[in-house]
Amino acid sequence: MTSTNSALGNCKNSTGIIQRAFIGLGANLNNPAQQIKSALRAIKQIPGTSLVKQSSLYETSPMGPQNQDNYINAVAAIDTYLEPLALLDELQKIENLHGRVRKAERWGPRTLDLDILLYNNTIIESPRLTVPHYGIKERNFVLIPLAEISDSLSLPDGTSIEQLVSNIDKQGIKRL
Repeated sequence: MTSTNSALGNCKNSTGIIQRAFIGLGANLNNPAQQIKSALRAIKQIPGTSLVKQSSLYETSPMGPQNQDNYINAVAAIDTYLEPLALLDELQKIENLHGRVRKAERWGPRTLDLDILLYNNTIIESPRLTVPHYGIKERNFVLIPLAEISDSLSLPDGTSIEQLVSNIDKQGIKRL
């Protein structure tokens, strides 16, 4: 695999082993397709990280309040030497650079949302991070792009992404 980031070898995690992570991207404000494309460029620049693959963009109906614009979603596969919380910090920096404002309202409109969906085959439960992402099994806007780039993937509990996609409601999602 060819690294798209020359800094990949310069930043080691505690094991010194590269980890595969999957990042969910979503936006519905300020030209959301451009927000996603810009975020993907920024992810390429995270030290110790290489963007391996990205899904197509998908237009999806909003979760929660319906009085907001549709979302644009995608999933990216990355290889990283960063520990999970260090990766989360880098992703939150990217969100902030894209004008993300964290509000008490859940599932409200946003310029950019970056979620660590999976980090290798690791289960993480901490106050700041839950991996696999808590909604991964129910969200078509996560599962369909995830299957597009890695259909043979399984969750840490052994559930296959392919199986989840075959059972998910595909209404309200359109590949762009």
